[in-house]
Amino acid sequence: MRNSIQFEVHGKYALFTDPVTKIGGEKSSYMVPTYQALKGIVESIYWKPTIVWIVDEVRVLNPIQMESKGIRPIKYFSDENDLAYYSYLRDVKYEISAHFEFNYHREDLAFDRNEHKHHNIAKRSVKVGGRRDVFLGTRECQGYVEPITPGTKGFYDDYQGEIHLGTMVHGINYPDETGKDKMETRLWNPVMKQGVIKFIRPEDCTMVREIKEASPKPFSENDITSVEQLYEEWN
Repeated sequence: MRNSIQFEVHGKYALFTDPVTKIGGEKSSYMVPTYQALKGIVESIYWKPTIVWIVDEVRVLNPIQMESKGIRPIKYFSDENDLAYYSYLRDVKYEISAHFEFNYHREDLAFDRNEHKHHNIAKRSVKVGGRRDVFLGTRECQGYVEPITPGTKGFYDDYQGEIHLGTMVHGINYPDETGKDKMETRLWNPVMKQGVIKFIRPEDCTMVREIKEASPKPFSENDITSVEQLYEEWN
């Protein structure tokens, strides 16, 4: 696919939080990463407000395993700590495919639309493990990005059935990407086939709920380094 990148991300733990489990202060992870979590990983590799990353698919390489830990979250309104149990995914590894498109809702950034150079910088960013720290759902779960190793065997490669994962959060609609003055949450019903989950595009989600009113942050040429300048720095 045009302007695409592929990479592997792995880590000891991951916590792609199911919002339902946050009510009591304890967290439990979805069995697989959400679209929004993977988009965050891609944006940690390379991002500018000129572009929008679209996650195409994820391949689950390791078996899905859970591990619960006793955590003492900080009480910010007192000197005491709470005790909570978080259920993490353990020993995770994924292959991710994504591509970028220009954000045509941001006409103020039209000067920065250089497809070839954005793509080259993104591919080089994958090779060095990303430009920012990578987290697997939450900050305490460090992730590591590497180029894909051809021929990597996945745990679910030979499983012939479909694994229905129920209703999950797909992601969040932000005003600078949709042109709307509001934030929205998207839901969907993913299906895993032989370890692969193919994501629908954000605009194809039919279950959408408004969160709050919001507006995009304005940018100008003085607020952003052009891709040409970045390209020169990398050479």
